[in-house]
Amino acid sequence: MNNRDAGMKQSRWMSLVEAVTNVLVGYGVAVATQWAVFPLFGLHATLQENLLIGLIFTAVSLVRSYVLRRAFEAFRIRQLSGNSG
Repeated sequence: MNNRDAGMKQSRWMSLVEAVTNVLVGYGVAVATQWAVFPLFGLHATLQENLLIGLIFTAVSLVRSYVLRRAFEAFRIRQLSGNSG
């Protein structure tokens, strides 16, 4: 593995930090979107209900984002290993 390849590798910790940051921003966007869109479909949720619904989807999104990030990193490492031999 050369220096260029080593510089591109993202640690598990940084993958988690990136995923958490992404999901926290997404949580705010989701709650705001729910607040604006639910009434258009006749759904009337309290602020507390909107926050809880957003939290549930945020947890699912966090797990999804982290697992996909790690899967793509594993795929990238396998590709590099196959190209070095």
